[in-house]
Amino acid sequence: MSGSGKRGPITYKGRSIGILTLTVAQLLIGVIHFAVGLGLLAAKIATTQGVLAYDIYTVSFGVLVLYFAVLIWRGDRAGWFGTVAVSLFVISADTLTVLKLPSVPGIPVFAAPTEIVYSLAVLAYLFRKNIRKKFIAS
Repeated sequence: MSGSGKRGPITYKGRSIGILTLTVAQLLIGVIHFAVGLGLLAAKIATTQGVLAYDIYTVSFGVLVLYFAVLIWRGDRAGWFGTVAVSLFVISADTLTVLKLPSVPGIPVFAAPTEIVYSLAVLAYLFRKNIRKKFIAS
């Protein structure tokens, strides 16, 4: 038997399981929001019902989340900063919605608390010392 028997962290294609999990979750969130946003825009065109600002917000959010998820996977610092910025925006907009204060028109009140908790979890992960150091020091 050689070595101390101590194994390193589990990785996938050189990325930590945390980065893999974050990337997959963000890709899923991005695809869902992009698809729902497109659906809302299509319905808006067909029926002129709903709130256009929320439809555009949802598509834009989906595209940004997808884009920054790819950058996170690549280890690009812009992915870290972009994900932090989008998460902070979502927390702000959804908190205003929950508090019934002016925000993006059409944000569903029932979805806001879940999006706030998810975004806080993303920020907590990204601000872990080893993760922050990996993206900001590069």
